[in-house]
This record gives sequence, C-alpha cells and structure tokens, in this order.
Amino acid sequence: MKRLIALAFAAAAVATAPMSAMAAHAGEVAPEIHVDSAKGALNLASFKGKVVYLDFWASWCGPCKQSFPWMNEMQTKYGAKGLQVLAVNLDAKKADAEKFLTEMPAKFQVAFDPKGEAPRTYGIKGMPTAVLIGADGKVIEQHGGFREEDRAHLEEQIVKALAAASAK
Repeated sequence: MKRLIALAFAAAAVATAPMSAMAAHAGEVAPEIHVDSAKGALNLASFKGKVVYLDFWASWCGPCKQSFPWMNEMQTKYGAKGLQVLAVNLDAKKADAEKFLTEMPAKFQVAFDPKGEAPRTYGIKGMPTAVLIGADGKVIEQHGGFREEDRAHLEEQIVKALAAASAK
C-alpha cells in the first residue's frame, strides 16, 4: 500500500510539474537542486568540477536495494578520480529511509527530499532513476530502473565522463 501511495504521489507530482521544469536532457545544464543531508543543506552547484551520479530512490523500491551496493562500489572505485555519488531519498517519512540505510549503508552522500521537489525538477517518473552529470555540469544521460545488465553500461559512462573531465 505504501508503494502505491508513493507511486501515485510521484505520478501526480510529475503530471502537475510545469513542462519547463522538466529538464534533464543530455547536453543541457543539469537543473539545480537544494536538498537536506545529514551534513546540512546541499546543492548540486557544490559539486561543480566533479562527475555526479545523482540517484533518486525510496525505501520501498526493490531495485534500489540492488543499486546501493553498486553505487558504493562506484564511489569507492572512482571517488578519488572525481566521482561523487549523491542519492536523494523521496520517502515521506525520514524514518523509512533511515531504516533502509541501516540495512543498506551508503558510502556516498545521501540527501532527503520528502516533498519531491528535486525529482519534479528532473522529470523523474520512477524509482530508482539516476542522472549522470559531467564535471562541466551538463547532463550526460538519465537512466530509469536498475538491473544487473545495466551495471557495465553505467560504469562505462562514468569512466568516459571522468576521462573527459581529466582531459580538460
């Protein structure tokens, strides 16, 4: 039931967002977000110069349980090379997210957006959805869902983005 309510909320949020706010297209500057994290207020601009893997997730999301270990691996493997994984939780109750994080600890930054403002800005339609943002602040790609067969492609995109950033 919790999942149905959350899906209905997400669908309503996307349906009511102005079209101009739904911008996460490849090649365009990534829309700014302002969210709260355990370390305080966080905005995307603070990661300028880094490749950002921006992941939108919820505690009830089955594929999110698969993506967290992979995101931990990517942060560990590429963090020193300029990657920052940032996961934005969309649960209405922070306690639900905290319970999830107890079971699936994150080695990357986690932020909370219970009002769903950040996903509306990006036109997110399902969980998980990730947006890969280059060091130049432009969207490289948006990817919905998370499956075993996605891992190699996503890592390849991260490696390419890091190589492009270091070439400049």
